[in-house]
Amino acid sequence: MFNLILKNTKSLRSYATEASTRRSPKVRTISKILIANRGEIACRVIRTARKLGVRTVAIYSDPDEHSLHTQYADEAYHVGEAASAKSYLRADRIINIAKQADCQAIHPGYGFLSESVEFAELCQREGVIFMGPPSSAIRDMGIKSTSKAIMSAAGVPIINGYHGDDQSNDRLQAEAEKIGFPLMIKAVRGGGGKGMRVADKADDFMTALNSARTESQKSFGDSSVLLERYVRSPRHVEVQVFADQYGEAVYLWERDCSVQRRHQKIIEEAPAPGLSDDLRRALGEAAVRAAKAVGYVGAGTVEFIMDKEDLSFHFMEMNTRLQVEHPISEMITGTDLVEWQIRIAAGEPLPLSQQQITRKGHAFEARIYAENPRGGFLPGAGPLHYLATPQPNELVRVETGVREGDEVSVHYDPMIAKLVVWGENRTQALNSLIARLREYHISGLDTNINFLIDLADHSEFRAGNVHTGFIDQHFDTLFPPVKINDTDLCKAAFIEIQIDDGSWYTVKAEHVEDGERLKIRTNINNNISTFNAYVAADEVTVFLESGKMQFELVQPKFLSTTIDQMGGGSGSKVIAPMPGVLEKVLVRPGDHVKKGDNLAVLIAMKMEHSLKAPKDAVVKSIGGIEGSNVAKGAAVITFEEDTNEK
Repeated sequence: MFNLILKNTKSLRSYATEASTRRSPKVRTISKILIANRGEIACRVIRTARKLGVRTVAIYSDPDEHSLHTQYADEAYHVGEAASAKSYLRADRIINIAKQADCQAIHPGYGFLSESVEFAELCQREGVIFMGPPSSAIRDMGIKSTSKAIMSAAGVPIINGYHGDDQSNDRLQAEAEKIGFPLMIKAVRGGGGKGMRVADKADDFMTALNSARTESQKSFGDSSVLLERYVRSPRHVEVQVFADQYGEAVYLWERDCSVQRRHQKIIEEAPAPGLSDDLRRALGEAAVRAAKAVGYVGAGTVEFIMDKEDLSFHFMEMNTRLQVEHPISEMITGTDLVEWQIRIAAGEPLPLSQQQITRKGHAFEARIYAENPRGGFLPGAGPLHYLATPQPNELVRVETGVREGDEVSVHYDPMIAKLVVWGENRTQALNSLIARLREYHISGLDTNINFLIDLADHSEFRAGNVHTGFIDQHFDTLFPPVKINDTDLCKAAFIEIQIDDGSWYTVKAEHVEDGERLKIRTNINNNISTFNAYVAADEVTVFLESGKMQFELVQPKFLSTTIDQMGGGSGSKVIAPMPGVLEKVLVRPGDHVKKGDNLAVLIAMKMEHSLKAPKDAVVKSIGGIEGSNVAKGAAVITFEEDTNEK
């Protein structure tokens, strides 16, 4: 099958190359665009459009009616209910809104419909410009088996595996045994870590396969998978490419996105550390070959797996859209890639040739998420009671779609913001990132800011020794026991003017004027410091050099169960470790279960989480029906009382 695809692709790509040289696109005026997205990326597109004098139209779901992107756009239209399938994925409604608002073009952002072949084709049929590549390129690169055949024909190195049409369990099991374990299972239409599972041994394969299929079907409407040899702890290096409608393509250097959790990026940098100029050029040229092989137009990213030892690289996938981490490429090249998207969609040629694209300095992006790193990076949701960000300038960007008082919704991705910094070199940029993270203050929900500070300041990260297994390898040093010293305790206690731990301190404190923020300067036993604080009804939050520290002002809540990465359970119940939707209930009252059995599936932030039995037990009751919303800490499964434990 692979050889057949390969043969056909060669002739198709030859035709595409000839066709690209014959194209004479008509330059069209784009004066108004609809943004088929929400949150941070919608605000990002609006900002550039406004700079160019292009009017913008936003769409919003029920919970997004008062969100930042709807306020920022020139116009906003309701698109549907909270669930993405009933709003941001409703292509028919989005097209109708675009035509109703007299938009010439639609910018898809990233996620949602940005890599939908059907949506790109619908735009073309309806005479609306899709600000992305041709539907054929999305199709070729979106189906991983096809893309790997095309890349092989184009001379781009690939990792061997099974990319066939036979998706039966028997065939996949047999192919897995041929490839060997550990093995990577990937959704053929996947992206963003969804529909991706690792099977460490043969016994794990069917469980991992079923989980990948389920998540892939929900995310992409296709449960097909491919199998590949799993390279342990490689580097993830990707190249930003851009192509116009005249057959020209360029690369804007590479980014390193190796440090990840749950196969999703959390910190990225450009350029990648430790590569020679020759290797950077080889990566860029391979990425351009990849783009030209599919007749690409617009912004795209070619992702490579790189061996961390010998630095050999292999094609992983191409994201046929603007990436979340595109700002760091902008920072080192002095470009505005959204502006490039708008101009190229209008039929203009590339603004710069390859020789004109220079690289200067170093940039980092840290993704700030509503999640609990010490609880397995489980996503969270809730209100942003307090939000203070670093001051943006030419060297610091805060890319966000939320304000103080907004709520991070359980229905969408838990990313709050992207913090982007630039420096003359990697060390300077990294020091700036750490300093700015310490100025990023959020209270009201869990975030990963403290973790990002510890990660960025880790000695091995500072040395540039990054790879996809970085967090697992350095888990103990990234998650040391939390120790609260007396001085920090005094700072928090002072906010409520109560120190009652039996010790005496010489404390001087004063309120420092800082607008509406609560800023305090303290002198505790001759140790002077200035810090921000936030007081809520039941907690005090102080933002110190070491990060955010939060203190409860009331007795601990009744819930004292321990939550693990896959679901929380005490002796008597299994609780929801995060708010979400109860997707599946796999047991019934009266069922006997064994420790580790899957009991239910929770969907939160578009990710699937299995809830497991903490012990052998008998199910007493179910705390909800399939499809119902579940609050964090709610009992999902309750067990019969075990008289042996009395």
